[in-house]
Amino acid sequence: MAVLDWVALGGYFVVMLLIGLWSHKRVSGVNDYFTGGGRMPWWLSGISHHMSGYSAAVFVAYAAVAYSYGITVYVWAFVPLAVGTGLGALVFAPRWNRLRRRYGVSSPLEYLASRYNIATQQALAWSGALLKVFDVAAKWASVAILLHVFTGMSMNTGIIVTGVVTLLYCTVGGLWADALTDFGQFVIQGVAAIAMVVVVLGKLGGIGGVGTIWHKLPAHHTEPLVGPYTATFFTAYIIIKIFEYNGGMWNLAQRYMATETPKAARKSAALSAVLYVIWPAFLLFPSVAAPVLMPHIADPQQVYALMSQKYLPAGLVGLTLAGMFSHTMAMASSDANAISSVVVRDMMPVLSRKARGMSERAGLLSARICTVAFITVSMLVAIEADHFGGVLGIIVALVAAVMGPISIPLLLGMLPAFRRCGPRAALVSWAAGLIGYWIVKYGMDGSSQTTVVVTPLVTSLALYVLLGLLLPEPNAQADAIVAAVGPGGDDGLAPAAAAGQVPVAAGARGEQPLAAGADD
Repeated sequence: MAVLDWVALGGYFVVMLLIGLWSHKRVSGVNDYFTGGGRMPWWLSGISHHMSGYSAAVFVAYAAVAYSYGITVYVWAFVPLAVGTGLGALVFAPRWNRLRRRYGVSSPLEYLASRYNIATQQALAWSGALLKVFDVAAKWASVAILLHVFTGMSMNTGIIVTGVVTLLYCTVGGLWADALTDFGQFVIQGVAAIAMVVVVLGKLGGIGGVGTIWHKLPAHHTEPLVGPYTATFFTAYIIIKIFEYNGGMWNLAQRYMATETPKAARKSAALSAVLYVIWPAFLLFPSVAAPVLMPHIADPQQVYALMSQKYLPAGLVGLTLAGMFSHTMAMASSDANAISSVVVRDMMPVLSRKARGMSERAGLLSARICTVAFITVSMLVAIEADHFGGVLGIIVALVAAVMGPISIPLLLGMLPAFRRCGPRAALVSWAAGLIGYWIVKYGMDGSSQTTVVVTPLVTSLALYVLLGLLLPEPNAQADAIVAAVGPGGDDGLAPAAAAGQVPVAAGARGEQPLAAGADD
């Protein structure tokens, strides 16, 4: 890279660190660190939700699919995100916000101890945290691939550099730092992506190239579903993303919890859904067009980076690399914040009596230590990413497949139709889904990608619903929670009366069950 490129990249890192330091002033306790104190504007929450939803894998793994198969990557990978987030704007986003306002929760899993029981909460917490280690590791590996192509930096060094910068700003500033850096990254990445599209269109003969390129592409590259990306896979992926992007990815639930009102949470989700329709098309277009401009690339994962180096002038190459960094750092930092919230609020009180009575200062210190530990472990796993199927293997075959069993009890537990699904349904569906994944992934030879993704989802969803119908577990406290987070005046909801009304792990903390704040 040229000197101007290094200046652009270095400037990006400096700005991210400065935002982290500024955000530090806004964090006075655990609630500020994990939910922004419930003061985040809906537009900032929406952009942060969007930026936290995908990473540099767009420019590596998904770019490789775009180069090898064409537009199908937009159809199966990003249309489900728009559909899932759009549905969430109506159903789940306001419910997450009401959970915080009514009960003062700071972690998406806090309510599970009262909705089901502590065993369910802990099963989902531990398995979800482990899954996120691998998910974020795939993101570090994606950035390292890009750094290697652009700068010649080794994979391991790239993982460490990216992880350390992310660790510094998100550990200091909490959710405010995550959201504000997400916005800054959105702007930087937007400039870089638009510049790349303009350059590619120039190589195709101008704006008219958008209309003429399609007949020049290889066979089947204009088909919406092709190769391993079948209609069954697409349908399952939509269902998975409905769960994943509405709270199965805990960091995305935090964005809804951080807004002031349920109405603001709905607007946040709607904005994110619109961005998922529009923005991925800009990001993927250069890679879709690449077979016409740069055929015979040996490693399709490097296509976006190679196009940037070949076509962009000095300065814009560094800005483009910064834009690629932005998605990964946004997702990884928000995941780290979400994981630390679950560890501090849900796991530590069960493991340690001392943790149940932590002061605000001790809780905040614990949160920051957990953030450091999570990012460090995920970096170590990223160094061995190839042993787990590479970037796309982790994202699709592991994360997407296992997300259903973990998120189904979490999301459906808030809906009235499933109020009779109790701890038995939650734990059996969770365990059976994970076992089903293990069998088709490692116990059966030749299982297709569709089978690996569909099996745990269908198994968990069917068992959760059937056990709720055949062996219902009526519970007055669960009914009260479901009713409290449902529609009921929305913006007229009063916040929880005090931070002390957060005893969701009642059995572990020796307190009363989940208690709502003032009524509407």
